[in-house]
Amino acid sequence: MENNRKKLISILSDVCPDVDFENETALVDDGLIESLDIVAIVTEIMAEFDVEITVDDLLPDNFNSADALLAMIEEKMN
Repeated sequence: MENNRKKLISILSDVCPDVDFENETALVDDGLIESLDIVAIVTEIMAEFDVEITVDDLLPDNFNSADALLAMIEEKMN
């Protein structure tokens, strides 16, 4: 699980290097990541974690923090 978090933070930091993904909890709500960022993040997550993220998963709540994203990824891995 901790390894998955490190991988996720690495992906997020590559896409948006200026955002503090360790501490932010309102990434979408505060406009820190935009739709094009989300597309890039989803693409990288699907490749790295071998999960399928669908349109139904593209909810702000799933993308507002690294922890929310990690929870979604780990749910899809099971």
